[in-house]
Amino acid sequence: MQSDTQSKKTLTAADLAQFTGTERWYRHSINRSILYTEGAQYVAEHGGAYWLLDEIALIQPYDQNVAAEEFQVWTLTVRPDKTATLACDDGNGNVVFSKEIPYTDFPLDTIKLYFANNVIHLPSEY
Repeated sequence: MQSDTQSKKTLTAADLAQFTGTERWYRHSINRSILYTEGAQYVAEHGGAYWLLDEIALIQPYDQNVAAEEFQVWTLTVRPDKTATLACDDGNGNVVFSKEIPYTDFPLDTIKLYFANNVIHLPSEY
């Protein structure tokens, strides 16, 4: 049985504005070298998006173009038909990885996450 947080995706852009740094770190369950912040945890929990953290963490050791970038900007863009594109760029708009997501119920139209020093975090936490 799902908790209310999991079944009702309550994430809003205003919710994310409260995160400016982190006091707590979480270790990714599969790629143990990756950490993520309170803001990223909030996105995963309230947006039903642990899969998004997985996508970022799991590609790191397997894609040379992604791994070559010390600083990465990950952007999820959700279309009205609930398909999406997940793209990684180098912080200067040069896309180094892109993946089509056939379906998502992620509640925001778009979100950016940063990846630097083996940590996934919100831009406001950088």
